[in-house]
Amino acid sequence: MSAQDHALNGHGHDHGHHDEDIGPHATLGGYLTGFVLSVFLTAIPFWLVMGGVIEKSSTTAIVILLIGAVQIVVHMIFFLHMNAKSEGGWNMLSLMFTLTLVVITLTGSLWVMYHLNSNMMPSMQHKTDRTSSDVSGKIVPPKTEPAKQ
Repeated sequence: MSAQDHALNGHGHDHGHHDEDIGPHATLGGYLTGFVLSVFLTAIPFWLVMGGVIEKSSTTAIVILLIGAVQIVVHMIFFLHMNAKSEGGWNMLSLMFTLTLVVITLTGSLWVMYHLNSNMMPSMQHKTDRTSSDVSGKIVPPKTEPAKQ
């Protein structure tokens, strides 16, 4: 066979792309499963917030972040077809490197913002200590004790 026959029969220029690299989820059922999981994982946070299911807002935020992380994994598996075997493991290695950089960046940013807030605005803290507000929201000067004679 000539090179032209190979190209016409689909045997030329495949560069090692095989169907088994895509994984078992590259079917209509796999896409539907990923879609249903994504909709479910999107609806849960809306229900948590709109229904006021969890009293403490910080706990709600943590639950929503965890559900978001699960949704990222669902998207990577069912839509991006990433697994430990795809591309010879390089996809997983690049994902781990990216996640490490994201964690370092987010942790550092939160740390810097926390310390900037506590170290750069001391004058604002003193102003709030000297005055308070009553029930109506009006600012009331601090109570002073009479001078002792």
